[in-house]
Amino acid sequence: MGLSGQPIFIMREGTERTRGKDAMSNNIAAAKIIAEAVRTSLGPRGMDKMLVDQFGDVVITNDGATILKEIDVQHPAAKMMVEVAKTQDSEVGDGTTTAVILAGELLKRAEKLIQQKIHPTVITEGFRKAAEKAIKILEEMSIKSGIDDREGLKNSAMTCMSSKIVSESKEMLAEICIEAIIAIAEKSANGDWVADIDKVQIQKKEGESIDDTSLIKGIILDKEVVSPGMPKIAKDAKILLLQSAIEIEKTEFDAKLQITNPEQIQQFLDEEERMLRTMVDKIMNSGANVVVCQKGIDDMAQHFLSKAGILAIRRVKKSDLEKLSKATGGMIFTNINDITQDNLGFAGLVEERKIMNDSWIFIEECKDPKSVVILIRGGTDLIIDEVERAIHDALCVTRDVVEDQKIVGGGGAPEVEAAIQLRKYAQTLGGREQLAVEVFADALDIVPKTLAENAGLDQIDVLMKLRAAHQAGKKFSAHDLETGEIIDDMMAIGVVEPTVVKIQAIKSATEAASMILRIDDVIAGTKSAMPPGGPGMGGMPPPGMGGMGGMGGMGGLPPGMM
Repeated sequence: MGLSGQPIFIMREGTERTRGKDAMSNNIAAAKIIAEAVRTSLGPRGMDKMLVDQFGDVVITNDGATILKEIDVQHPAAKMMVEVAKTQDSEVGDGTTTAVILAGELLKRAEKLIQQKIHPTVITEGFRKAAEKAIKILEEMSIKSGIDDREGLKNSAMTCMSSKIVSESKEMLAEICIEAIIAIAEKSANGDWVADIDKVQIQKKEGESIDDTSLIKGIILDKEVVSPGMPKIAKDAKILLLQSAIEIEKTEFDAKLQITNPEQIQQFLDEEERMLRTMVDKIMNSGANVVVCQKGIDDMAQHFLSKAGILAIRRVKKSDLEKLSKATGGMIFTNINDITQDNLGFAGLVEERKIMNDSWIFIEECKDPKSVVILIRGGTDLIIDEVERAIHDALCVTRDVVEDQKIVGGGGAPEVEAAIQLRKYAQTLGGREQLAVEVFADALDIVPKTLAENAGLDQIDVLMKLRAAHQAGKKFSAHDLETGEIIDDMMAIGVVEPTVVKIQAIKSATEAASMILRIDDVIAGTKSAMPPGGPGMGGMPPPGMGGMGGMGGMGGLPPGMM
């Protein structure tokens, strides 16, 4: 047809394509680098990372999810590892570093199998079987716990915080987290406990020290009392929660008033005053001495409320009003005419306090609050942010134990036990999947090995001693990071983790590793050219296989990935 020798462009010019072993090894290398980046932060002897963004803002943390979120990762396989940490964090709130280093180790060991000409789909199938078996092993070795097991809850929260900056104050903070979760936990229709940690509000203010962090059984509003003439404190407060404004409503359409003499102006003003006075009288008659309003309060209404000795707060967020309803047991009224005394909320104390330079309103001492606040104090903003991350993890862990009601010993003991039993399970399988299951078992050893390495111990010696102890039937045996000695039962010394955290780490790591292993072709389009007239001018990228921007640098890891 006369086309001989003419090149045929299927993809846009500049598109990069990496195939076969090159694509696979490239992706595995990226994932391993991400795992190595967070590996040194695992365990009570783990180190922190200082992350500085392009604006010079600093974050100091050893939380795996936060580290990976703050790093601007470009490589697509590395982004999948970041997703592992995000999933782990949103699902169970802890174990992010474990999930990432486990995924990295699975890929590292799978690479050796690929070099032995074992097909990736055989490896992923073996990983799937091994993960299912490992989850069964973890569930069988779990100990029952729950909302009534105060010691189990406390040990889980303290174990979770032992690797954080707050480890010195972990006992006090663990108590706060347990009190908060017990306050907001509710039984569902099928009799299971449910704890929604969104009902635990976190407020932060620099000043004082970490030990001054406190639990408020109620809510804190970032507001001031609306008028200086009102009381700043109300004891045994009956609280009216109001969605509508305490103002004269404007007409919905344009209206004109025709006034023919000055007396009509006065009548108009008198009528407005009478309407506002009627509103305030209805509030007074209900017995309320605190009014929390979502909308505005007229100046005249403020004057009447002040005279009546009622403390009023205006322009409160809808979400805060809903939390107040849960905390005080009050109903949110949409109309002043519907107010009834029975549906007012109650709090032992409502007070305006000055914290540093801000005035906040504390509503506390509620009878049965279903919404509480943890007020975090600390020396600097950086410390407060890290304390918040530690408390978030501890709240999630406590919730996991309350909802799932299963715990295991920590310190790498579950991983060693699962690895030993997986090796026995591998002997029952035929074919090449057996190798994949054995590799999975070896990968689980990365957790105790990393804990030992971060504590400055010899990881091979520690692993050999641990295997010997577990084969002797001590399923919760792990090593003491201070001395390097083997402890027979981590549960006995209070090193405890929720089973669901371990299970989720195995699920997330296995799925991410399997997905990365199955990729044998990476097509990276060039970034779309800017439309004429700059960004936001509505230009569309030209047709073709482009538009996969951000996947550049497939020939190797791009500079600035870390």
